[in-house]
Amino acid sequence: MAPESEAVEILGEDRSLLLVDDDGPFVRRLGRAMESRGFEVTLAESIAEGRAAIRSKPPQYAVIDLRLEDGNGLELIEALRKVREDTRIVMLTGYGNIATAVNAVKLGAIDYLSKPADADDVFAALTCKPGEKVEPPENPMSADRVRWEHIQRVYEMCDRNVSETARRLNMHRRTLQRILAKRAPR
Repeated sequence: MAPESEAVEILGEDRSLLLVDDDGPFVRRLGRAMESRGFEVTLAESIAEGRAAIRSKPPQYAVIDLRLEDGNGLELIEALRKVREDTRIVMLTGYGNIATAVNAVKLGAIDYLSKPADADDVFAALTCKPGEKVEPPENPMSADRVRWEHIQRVYEMCDRNVSETARRLNMHRRTLQRILAKRAPR
């Protein structure tokens, strides 16, 4: 089967995908990966850009980050549901917790993935049939890696300010400096 016909078979005729994430390199990398899987990708890096994309052409599929610089990704789920009920939405976040996952699903998301999610995980979540469960990851992140990812995310949110990051994480500044100096755990 040709790649084009495979994509139509799996994704359907409407292969439009909206990716919304304020991490520019991540969203562009994910966009390229999803295009290679047959999607017609539109990128947005803010709530405002996401709303504009939804108004111009409501997508069949959407992957939305929870926390964006100009607001909350849950707003986009609501906006998207108002104009297109059948959109398959996956919520991404670096801050996985049960309350936001439940809220995202109540608003209409079909799945909730923690960052860093790879393109295969996102594709599987977008294309799973209703009631079908996505396979658990082959190599899930270790607890040390999850902790390291969280520290890095807070560090970036604090504009790489070690003192502010240490304060928000409730840890000693020197301890944080040692953690930041090390390589990421596997």
